[in-house]
Amino acid sequence: MNTPIEYNAEGDRIVYVKTVDVADLPRDVRDKAGDLDHLYAVHDSDGQQIALVTDRKMAFFLAREHDLSPVAVH
Repeated sequence: MNTPIEYNAEGDRIVYVKTVDVADLPRDVRDKAGDLDHLYAVHDSDGQQIALVTDRKMAFFLAREHDLSPVAVH
C-alpha cells in the first residue's frame, strides 16, 4: 500500500499487527491474495487498519520504516 500514514494529535507511535484470515476479507481482496490463507493487518491505536500485507516480517518492517512501534496482537 502506498497510503500516507496520519498520526493522531497525541503522537501515538504504536501500531498493532494481527493475522487476518483471507476468507474473512472482501471478495476483491480475496481474489488478490491468491492461494494465501492469511494476511497481516497493521492497525493504529484507534483500530483503523492502515496496511494489509502478505508477510509478518513485512508488516513489522513497514511499521518501523514509518517510525512506528509494532506490537503483535494474538
